[in-house]
Amino acid sequence: MAKKLKINTWTAIFNIINCVLFTVSWFVIFGTAFTDAAGTTSGATGGAGAFFYVMAWIGVILNAICIYQSHKHGIKMTGGILGTIGSVCFGLTALLAFPAIVLLIISCVLLFQQHAAKNTDNTSIQH
Repeated sequence: MAKKLKINTWTAIFNIINCVLFTVSWFVIFGTAFTDAAGTTSGATGGAGAFFYVMAWIGVILNAICIYQSHKHGIKMTGGILGTIGSVCFGLTALLAFPAIVLLIISCVLLFQQHAAKNTDNTSIQH
């Protein structure tokens, strides 16, 4: 059994959380926009949107760390790359929530698997 990197596992869990957050983001943002328009609250939409964008950019940072650590330890980097792309998609605009969610789900599967990369000596992976 190969040694698995904890950063990949924790990033996969964070990506799952972001999938849920990105799914509910449109409902939350539209809901706060309606309450702002009705005069019930003031400025809640900006705060709600900022929360989702901050979570997306934290995901970018974590997935970038996974890419580096996976490369360093001879593990396939595909999960980290897809996670980074998915987080950047949402981080740029919430309109890309659906593609971001799909990319993050695939990323989670690959980050949990942590297969050894081809053409490596695999000396850092213990069997």
